[in-house]
Amino acid sequence: MRQIDNDIKTGQLKKVYLIYGQETYLIRQYRDKLKRAIVAEDDTMNFSSYEGKDISQNEIIDLAETLPFFADKRLILIEGSGWFDGSGEDIAAYLPTAPESTFFLFVEEKVDKRSKLYKTVAKEGYIAEIGAQNEETLQRWVLGRLKREGKGITQQAYRLFIEKTGTDMENIDREMEKLICYTLEKETIEPEDVEAITTEQTQNKIFDMVDAISSHQQKRALDLYYDLLALREPSMRILYLITRQFHVLAIVKAMSNQGFGNKDIASKAGCPEWAVRKYAAQCKGYSLDQIKQAIKDGTELEEAVKTGQLNDQLAVELFILQYSTKKAPST
Repeated sequence: MRQIDNDIKTGQLKKVYLIYGQETYLIRQYRDKLKRAIVAEDDTMNFSSYEGKDISQNEIIDLAETLPFFADKRLILIEGSGWFDGSGEDIAAYLPTAPESTFFLFVEEKVDKRSKLYKTVAKEGYIAEIGAQNEETLQRWVLGRLKREGKGITQQAYRLFIEKTGTDMENIDREMEKLICYTLEKETIEPEDVEAITTEQTQNKIFDMVDAISSHQQKRALDLYYDLLALREPSMRILYLITRQFHVLAIVKAMSNQGFGNKDIASKAGCPEWAVRKYAAQCKGYSLDQIKQAIKDGTELEEAVKTGQLNDQLAVELFILQYSTKKAPST
């Protein structure tokens, strides 16, 4: 990200950029920064935007050959094309020969680093992977935002706020706006303010569910599941989130067994450092092999639902029943 900031500051812009990853808030911020740096905000003649998996590569190439209209640069923004899975061969072959006046900006969620297009962009331009931000970065961002609003927040309130919102910056931004408006007359945000206005994310309920499963509190785990269903959360999304959390548990368990510290584990697992302690507590209910088996079982249950062999709600119930009753060693 610093490279993009530096390119914009110096005016030494690359002819092609790829921004990808899970942190949509920052991805959107840097997408818009590059757009403003390359073309004027009201320049609709020299800016073209495409989105989705049905974009014609030949159409993009034809457009790229068109000289900018009363300007020095033309920008083509392509989002969610899926071309970085190996299907972007034509555009990959074209990029090195594109006119100097044409700039490309690709925005994707996932990429295959082995693809020809990825390698071409790496050679011809710059690639920025933007994932979840670490705990220190998030705290600086939140405190800075609140300071600009003339507000502070107690440490206890901040921790509660992050626990409720999770680490997704887009959600944090949305919930922070609500919190600022709610505490309009206050200078310091306190825990009761957070409790009153901040919406708890589904992921937190999933964490509580896995916590209940790992501590063999079967009734509580099922109650949490039915609560999510009452909130119209799809069963298959719940199963996906449970399985994803077991993936995190596998990382925490394996790295803890190898003697890694919480900071290294947090970096690998993509979670805040303080959360590692909570995940480690959940891990105690299972061996590493059992965690891996849970991931496999979750995948197989999902496949059974997709092929019509099993009802979706029942699939999640079976997973909860199996892993909340099994007594497991802690090694």
